[in-house]
Amino acid sequence: MLAAERRDHLLALLANEGKIVAKDVAAGLGISEDSVRRDLRDLAAEGLCQRVYGGALPVSPAVVDYAARQAVTPDAKQKVASVAAGLVPPGGVLILDGGTTALAVARALPKDLACTVITHSPTIAAALLDHPQAEIFLLGGRIFKHSAVACGAAAVEAAQNVSADLCLLGVTGVHPEAGLTTGDAEEAAMKRALAARAAETYVLASSEKIGTASRFRVLPWAEVSGLITDADPHDAVIEQLKALGVEILAAD
Repeated sequence: MLAAERRDHLLALLANEGKIVAKDVAAGLGISEDSVRRDLRDLAAEGLCQRVYGGALPVSPAVVDYAARQAVTPDAKQKVASVAAGLVPPGGVLILDGGTTALAVARALPKDLACTVITHSPTIAAALLDHPQAEIFLLGGRIFKHSAVACGAAAVEAAQNVSADLCLLGVTGVHPEAGLTTGDAEEAAMKRALAARAAETYVLASSEKIGTASRFRVLPWAEVSGLITDADPHDAVIEQLKALGVEILAAD
């Protein structure tokens, strides 16, 4: 099989099965695993897959920069945000992650809701300035411009000194095996620090992130309370997550 034919075969596997297992592909095509790994390296370099141990997964479309992400499925993000905002009780303390879906959550919070919002996102803090009953606590640190959030040691240390009832966490990849992932190591560490300070953590994920993966793991499924998504409840990945015991809050 020519290299171009192998490439098409691998992309078809990703599209149809949601993953590539290198040893299975090698056995099926009668080639070495090294050849498959080289092909996967080439696809990953083009941004067409995310390499993982033993093979590859679909790459998340949500790893583009903050400005570009605002144009990605805005209606889906609004649906997710509406459900997420409903989880915040009057008088509650919320840790709200950065990102475009979290920004939609901030805007979806009732203007008269008395609550405390802890965030490391200047854009989230600014969006809440017209919520007169919301107390805003902004965690500082080095700004990671790609996501418009504070990251690094100072931000993680600040996060370790707060506590909340609920954390609403954004990720770029949601996969039954790879878990919850994002594209930057320091941002992943910050997300872990935030989630660790809340009694409950729900993940915000519009449907384009379901079944995809990014480079850095944020959390395993055992460490979150549930997933809020507009994905089809009968989607194969959603069914797998349900089988793992993950609570799915449908945003439809």
